[in-house]
Amino acid sequence: MTVDERPTYVEKGKAFDRDMTYIPDRITAQQDRSRDPLDATATDGRIEVPTWPVEPGRYRLVAAKACPWANRSIIVRRLLGLEDVISLGMPGPVHDKRSWTFDLDPDGVDPVLGIHRLQEAYFARYPDYPRGITVPAMVEVSSGQVVTNDFPWITHDLFFEWRDHHRPDAPDLWPEDVREEMESVMERVFTEVNNGVYRCGFAGSQEAYDEAYDRLFAALDWLEERLADRRFLMGERITEADIRLFTTLARFDAVYHGHFKCNRNKLTEMPHLWGYARDLFSTPGFGETIDFDQIKAHYYVVHTDLNPSGVIPQGPDLAGWHTPHGRERLA
Repeated sequence: MTVDERPTYVEKGKAFDRDMTYIPDRITAQQDRSRDPLDATATDGRIEVPTWPVEPGRYRLVAAKACPWANRSIIVRRLLGLEDVISLGMPGPVHDKRSWTFDLDPDGVDPVLGIHRLQEAYFARYPDYPRGITVPAMVEVSSGQVVTNDFPWITHDLFFEWRDHHRPDAPDLWPEDVREEMESVMERVFTEVNNGVYRCGFAGSQEAYDEAYDRLFAALDWLEERLADRRFLMGERITEADIRLFTTLARFDAVYHGHFKCNRNKLTEMPHLWGYARDLFSTPGFGETIDFDQIKAHYYVVHTDLNPSGVIPQGPDLAGWHTPHGRERLA
């Protein structure tokens, strides 16, 4: 793969604006099964979201460990015990302008879908698909067609729509008593932190970077204060909000601090956030989904406009992730 084959992300003079238009289909337990899921237009002219039926073994979740948006879907799948219900395909960490590829599988072919590139599943449904080929993506195994890549809804529906297939002791990731506040917290985490690091890294002007930097660290300071007297974002229980924040924190010192210029301080220098991140990392379902080598390879090799040499840094020292976090006292 040459440098010219890799995507570019920075537009000179412009702030980063994430394209949030995804394939809107959802996999649901209750739906109108008489309507073809590929037909998104209702007879009265209204645009409806196509639905596909919940069905064990029908879908394959394609999610790269390197990607924070995909990482959250891997965590939710594990926490809910859906491993035997929804299979998992894992592309390698490095991709070009066309697509994520299955470099980690024998002969570079996904063993279930039989494809080299995730792009093939998108084109199987939309031959002229005009947007980026993103992960996570749910793919129907029998047809090889992508169903949806709408990452916030994927994890939402894994919890709400696949309930009949959760393990008996699966956590309540969307507790009703705090759901309204949780939605507000997740919105701020997304705009200011999850996407905030990208607005710093892909800023095309000093002004855009300065604004993104200030917003990011204002939010991190807010989170540091929030986590001073509560174990998790919503209190004593792990929720979807924690999963969404964790995938950014896990990448902060390894890539965002240097590569994206988010360098006021490191995560390890914010005691409550650092303890919180280690607490989650040590929780089954979280730490084992993190591959720091893949994470660094993805950011430092794919983002050639930020790192044209493609050199991957050796650091940081990751031993601290395995040290005691001491946050049990907040339970």
